[in-house]
Amino acid sequence: MHIISRQVTFEDSINFHIASSLECLIFRTKMAKGLLPPRGLEPANSVSCSSKSLHREARSEGLRQLESCFSMFASQISKNIMKLQSLLAAVAFLIPLLSIFPHVVADLDSDRQALLEFANSVPHIRKLNWNLALPICYSWAGVTCNKDGTRVIAIHLPAVGLFGPIPANSIGKLDALKVLSLRANYLNGSLPSDLLSIPSLQSVYLQHNNFSGDIPVSLSPRLGVLDLSFNSFTGKIPTTIKSLSRLSVLNLQFNSLTGEIPSLDTLKLNLLNLSYNMLNGSVPNSLQKFPLSSFVGNSRLCGTPLISCSLNSPSPSPAADSLSPPERPKTVTSKKLSTGTIIAIAVVASSLIFLLVLVISFCCLKKKVSDNTSTIKEKVALANGGRSEKTEDFGSGVPDAEKNKLVFFEGCAYSFNLEDLLRASAEVLGKGSYGTAYKAVLDEATIVVVKRLREVGAAKKEFEQHMEIVGRVGRHPNIVPLRAYYYSKDEKLLVTEYMPAGSLSAALHGNRGIGRTPLDWDTRLKISLGAAKGIAHIHTEGGVKFTHGNIKSSNVLLTRDQDGCISDFGLTPLMNYIPFKYRCAGYRAPEVIETRKGTQKSDVYSFGVLLLEMLTAKSPIPLSGHDEVVDLPRWVRSVVREEWTAEVFDVELLKYQNIEEEMVQMLQIGLACVAKVPDMRPSMGQVVRMIEEIRQPQGETRPSSEDSRSKDSNAHP
Repeated sequence: MHIISRQVTFEDSINFHIASSLECLIFRTKMAKGLLPPRGLEPANSVSCSSKSLHREARSEGLRQLESCFSMFASQISKNIMKLQSLLAAVAFLIPLLSIFPHVVADLDSDRQALLEFANSVPHIRKLNWNLALPICYSWAGVTCNKDGTRVIAIHLPAVGLFGPIPANSIGKLDALKVLSLRANYLNGSLPSDLLSIPSLQSVYLQHNNFSGDIPVSLSPRLGVLDLSFNSFTGKIPTTIKSLSRLSVLNLQFNSLTGEIPSLDTLKLNLLNLSYNMLNGSVPNSLQKFPLSSFVGNSRLCGTPLISCSLNSPSPSPAADSLSPPERPKTVTSKKLSTGTIIAIAVVASSLIFLLVLVISFCCLKKKVSDNTSTIKEKVALANGGRSEKTEDFGSGVPDAEKNKLVFFEGCAYSFNLEDLLRASAEVLGKGSYGTAYKAVLDEATIVVVKRLREVGAAKKEFEQHMEIVGRVGRHPNIVPLRAYYYSKDEKLLVTEYMPAGSLSAALHGNRGIGRTPLDWDTRLKISLGAAKGIAHIHTEGGVKFTHGNIKSSNVLLTRDQDGCISDFGLTPLMNYIPFKYRCAGYRAPEVIETRKGTQKSDVYSFGVLLLEMLTAKSPIPLSGHDEVVDLPRWVRSVVREEWTAEVFDVELLKYQNIEEEMVQMLQIGLACVAKVPDMRPSMGQVVRMIEEIRQPQGETRPSSEDSRSKDSNAHP
């Protein structure tokens, strides 16, 4: 028997139920009329019975069956209606999903196309290497992708000379974008409505452009930073800003915004600047906690921290003046002025007005420039204990005509200039032998270190030639990358990569109290090997006479993987005579103290002191909060001579097991490096090989510091 199957549709099901119900209805109706015998009754000709009784019983049975049939028919109709409602609800749910489906399936190809549309529509001075032949996530300047390399999440194009308006349907199509930085360009026109409304957008840096028109009302709910300062925006501050629960920075200074300030009491702002606009009304109570500098330059604005609104009475209007009764003219007894006198007075008055306008314009411009650098000056003043020094602001001696002459090293992907550094927020990291180091934050993803060099004795040409050598020698994984330099008569600046993990000095001598995570032996060994490789590379690539000249634990910076990198190298030949900062020997070799001339062998000595510092956790130079300062080479030799070698090592290392032999080997390397006779010291290449040989061959296994620590903690609950 063959079974023929077909797909039963929803319509077939409805027709089947309706047909069945109608068939039942017709059958029961005939039975109720007596046309059919009731169920369970015999035909009339086979049984003799009363005709009336038969009809009565058949009619009642038929009515009961008819009622049952109607109930079944109504039930089937109700079920079908419910199925139809469910189907309509499903369709209604799918319609909005289909409308956003293009955003869901958007991929890196659509991001690439959107960026190309932007680059083709917006002229730019600096060439962008945006083309289809290069991978977008790894080679396109200013473009950052997520970890999977599937979407563009950040655009950083500061000061690349972008001209004209931003076209709609370009950057606005990047629906995974989190950071947008187009600051310090020449962009103008209105912001497209799809730009600030990207749902994933978190930080926007569009300051120092020439955008105009109203600020878009539609804003991303995830915005945390919105900087539209130094533009030409008009209109009112959009009230939709108060719905941005994540907003912490709002900077709208130096625009032409009008109207009242909306109440932003629902926001948790850390920084607010609405200065130099045309705002009016009173400062909302929720914003009165911000300083005066957040609201100055708005003549019609009043309330704390500005003047009281009761004192800021409006000036009489022209209409009121016209309603006042005219004064009775006074009798003039003097003669009328001649025509020549009147012309002379008019010329003098015009000249005075013109000079007054020039003076006011110059004062406003000077104030604007000083505001840009106020952050750095305040930081430096704090670092000097409240003393404000003219030379402490890096760039204070830079002529205005040379603001953009920042020389980048080869391979650097940054595109800022010195004026950007002056506008950046700055933090004094410390003062060293060669100058003061500042941490400069240009935007969320651009942080650099600016070292303001002092006592530079080299001429400009010599300085530039030496920087070229330093840039070439510095290309190594264990050397902190150099990014740019600047030279003028009064200022010499060096820009390097910022290393957020800090220095070896901070890791060794930082807070050693409860809760501190000490450096285990494996990490110390890794840092020492990385620093040794960096110095060895400097000696090899720079030539016999090329030295570091300033090796110390604060100049060994750490990567995120706890690898050691050398910084601050190759600057000694550029300096004038620099007096020693400390009376103690510190890291200096004996011959350097006598001759004040460094060699590669004196670098080896300094590195040996660094190894002893790493093993003992004792500082060879004075540190804040540490009173103990020792001549490390002399102290270690004396302890070893008395055969108390175990007393040398840092107490934080003694809790690890199976590392004593390795620590003794490292101690021997350090002592070899600090030999008093320079020729008795090994080269840095030999030091690298000796450190690499500390670890046992690969065939043998040794528990790591972590294993030893966990085992020790299990043994002592």
